[in-house]
Order: sequence, then C-alpha cells, then structure tokens
Amino acid sequence: QVHLVESGGGLVQAGGSLRLSCVASGSIFTIRDMGWYHQAPGKSRDLVASITSGLDENYADSVKGRFTISRDNDKNTMFLQMNNLKPEDTGVYYCNADVSQVTAPWHVYWGQGTQVTVSS
Repeated sequence: QVHLVESGGGLVQAGGSLRLSCVASGSIFTIRDMGWYHQAPGKSRDLVASITSGLDENYADSVKGRFTISRDNDKNTMFLQMNNLKPEDTGVYYCNADVSQVTAPWHVYWGQGTQVTVSS
C-alpha cells in the first residue's frame, strides 16, 4: 500500500506565502508524475502544478509566476512554494502521485488534502 501525506497548509493574509509538502511512503518502486490540485469550496478539483520524474514542470495559468513546484526523488517528496497568495487560492490542496510498486502495476494515489485559507 502507498500513502501520501500533505502538510504545510494554514491561514495567511493576501500577499503572504506558504510551502506545502507531500510525502509518499509504502512499498514504492518508482514514481512518475506528481501533482498538486486545488479544490475551492463548491468547485471541482483542478490541477495547479505537476512535475515529472525528470523534473519537468507544468503550471496552471492562474499560478504562473507565483507558485513553484519541486520534488526530491530520493525522498519521494514533493513541494509547492506558494507566494503572493490571493483569496481565490483558498481551498483544499491535494497531492497525487503515479506510483509503481514492486508487486503491483502503476496506480495514481491521492493524499487527504491540506487546507489553505487566504484572507483579504
């Protein structure tokens, strides 16, 4: 079994910063793409940023220039540095990872989410 755990959320004023972390653990052989998703209240879960195992990055237009995704392949950990936060960034942030286990095929796992609240 594989588990993803997010941390780093919280309450911050507009213009502030937060750094989210996502740690993958379990019987992991290798991880391909990892990503961060944002779900605002009453809205769908949307991709914020993704990163390949080769460290190629992809961002939603709404966060370009403000958010930076990174990962440490040796530690199965991914980060999201969020700067110049806006009230519309409020919501739950989820991480996911496309994981291969030694005795199981590729499967996408999700974390439980971490709440980010940006006050105006």
